[in-house]
Amino acid sequence: MLGFLKGDPKRKLQKDYEKKLTEAMQAQRNGDIRTYSVLSQEAEAMYARLQEMEKQA
Repeated sequence: MLGFLKGDPKRKLQKDYEKKLTEAMQAQRNGDIRTYSVLSQEAEAMYARLQEMEKQA
């Protein structure tokens, strides 16, 4: 009945993915390539989960 109050997990994951990409870009600009690599890898994992959600929907 109150389903509209629930958060959309796909939308939340999309926001987290975009935030992670922004953090990675900032790390790269600051010359911290190691952190950039870690953040990029985490973003890729999030993107894979997003793709799985798309297939299920």
